[in-house]
Amino acid sequence: MADQGLRAPFIKGLEGDSFCILPGRADRGLIVVCDHAGNALPAEYGTLGLPEAQLARHIAYDIGVAPIVRALAAHLNAPAIMTRYSRLLIDPNRGRDDPTLIMRLSDGAVIPGNRKLDAAERDKRLRLYYEPYHRAIDSVIDACLATGITPVLLSIHSFTESWKSVSRPWHVGVLWDRDARLARPLLESFYAEGGLIVGDNEPYTGQLEGDCLWQHGTQRGLANAIVEVRQDLIRDAAGQAAWSARLCRIVERILRDPHVAQQTRAPGARPPDAAGADTHSRQGEFQMTKLDKALVTELEAAAFRRLVEHLRTRSDVQNIDLMNLAGFCRNCLSNWYQEAATAKGLQLTKEGAREVIYGMPYKEWQAKFQTEASPEAKAAFAETKPHQH
Repeated sequence: MADQGLRAPFIKGLEGDSFCILPGRADRGLIVVCDHAGNALPAEYGTLGLPEAQLARHIAYDIGVAPIVRALAAHLNAPAIMTRYSRLLIDPNRGRDDPTLIMRLSDGAVIPGNRKLDAAERDKRLRLYYEPYHRAIDSVIDACLATGITPVLLSIHSFTESWKSVSRPWHVGVLWDRDARLARPLLESFYAEGGLIVGDNEPYTGQLEGDCLWQHGTQRGLANAIVEVRQDLIRDAAGQAAWSARLCRIVERILRDPHVAQQTRAPGARPPDAAGADTHSRQGEFQMTKLDKALVTELEAAAFRRLVEHLRTRSDVQNIDLMNLAGFCRNCLSNWYQEAATAKGLQLTKEGAREVIYGMPYKEWQAKFQTEASPEAKAAFAETKPHQH
């Protein structure tokens, strides 16, 4: 691709069939990628047998992200690579052998054009619509590295406000694997905004071997992270403009830190530990030799997330039972969460804190899962209440 304008220090725009490259400085220290930017399909595939309305849903693309990526590239003068075709044709954010590479069923919608997919058609889509996108990313990375400035990779996605009738309270999530050089300052910046519910590897994890950032970031030792914005916040132009401005401001500030992009390993080696702890392998296990404050916080946060996840799956366990047996309940957790937010100068309402713990509005949880307490449970609660917090 060098003969098509990918020469340092400036990377020219390029319109490919399955992707496009937005221009920017090769020495900017940043590359933006967008795996699910568009919902178009090649003419020969029609609508894959779907009604047009289905192609406007999240199953076809990440709603609201394309204008944000264009704004980031323009404001920060950084190159960006975006897909043109729908993820229903083939998902560039999956490994070649991932069973969800080409979906036959997505969020209740059967994809007729994918139902009888043979090996030849799969190989064709890989060759025409998957591989060119990834080659374009590699070419941009190579051009950036040639300047002597190591870029960070920032991927922009969006997520639905609910999944299988369970609401997602996070306004924004940062997804990452084991390298926190970019993820941590992003998380800290979102926390500092105030009024945002921020997901650390929520609503899903960024630890997916074979995905786009694993291929181009993890495997090449480049700092990388995914920012996921909730779709109801960026469905219209006003929301897109607001989040574009926020992300431009945050990313521009992060890029001033020379340690964020520092490449500390050779391609193919294990990435730096999430908290900078020194580790070594012994019989296949990593042994910690340095446990700093940041790592302790991350371990405690991971344990808290597991507790919250467990309580969500055990909706049969009532709050009064938890109070009687353990002296705390889901509402206690939400109160502590709100108090912690207040201590950090963040404004979080009581209902907002409860939605973080319950995974849905509190009244919705009550309607779905709360049952009448037995006389014995009420008596036990009345007896022990003075001693509970």
